[in-house]
Amino acid sequence: MVRTSFPCEQAVAKRWIVSHAPEFESAQVTLLGDDLYSRQPLCELCLEQEWNFLFVCLPKSHPALYEWLEYLQANGEVQTVQQSHWNSRYQEIHHYRHVNHIPLRETQPAMIVNWCELTITKASDHSLLYQNSWVTQHLLESKNVAKVVAAARARWKTENENPFVLKTKGYQGATQFGEVR
Repeated sequence: MVRTSFPCEQAVAKRWIVSHAPEFESAQVTLLGDDLYSRQPLCELCLEQEWNFLFVCLPKSHPALYEWLEYLQANGEVQTVQQSHWNSRYQEIHHYRHVNHIPLRETQPAMIVNWCELTITKASDHSLLYQNSWVTQHLLESKNVAKVVAAARARWKTENENPFVLKTKGYQGATQFGEVR
C-alpha cells in the first residue's frame, strides 16, 4: 500500500514548529525535511515563523510543479550548473538544475517556491549515482545552488549517522561520542 498523505507526521511537525518558534525568534532557521513535508500548509507555517525550508520535492507527489518545470525547461528558463568532483576513487559530475518562482501545487492559491535538483553521475561511464530535488524559499542562483543542495543533503547524514552510532556504540557510546570534540 502506498501512502499519499502523512497527516500524523505533518501534524507533529506543525506542533513542533509552533511550540519551538519562540526559542529561535532571533535566529535564521532553515528546516530540512523529506518529501512528506513539502506541502503548502507546512511551508506556509514555516514562513509565518519567518523560517525558511529546504524540503525534498518528488515528481510523484508534485505533478503540477513538474508540469511547470517541463514548460520552463522547454522555454530555456531552467538554469543549469555542472561541476566535476573527485571522490577519492573516481571522477563525479554534479549537474545542478534550478528555477525560482514556480507554483508548488495546482490548487489556487498556490505558494510560489524555488526548486533545485542534483544529479550525480560517474564521469567514466555516465552511470547515475544520485538524484534528488528540493523546494525552498532561498533564492537560487548559479553561484549558490551547490551550497543550498549541500545543506539539503546534510539531513541524510544526520538521519543515517545517528542510528549507526547507536547501533555500533550503544547508547553509552553515543553519549561519549557526542561529548568528543
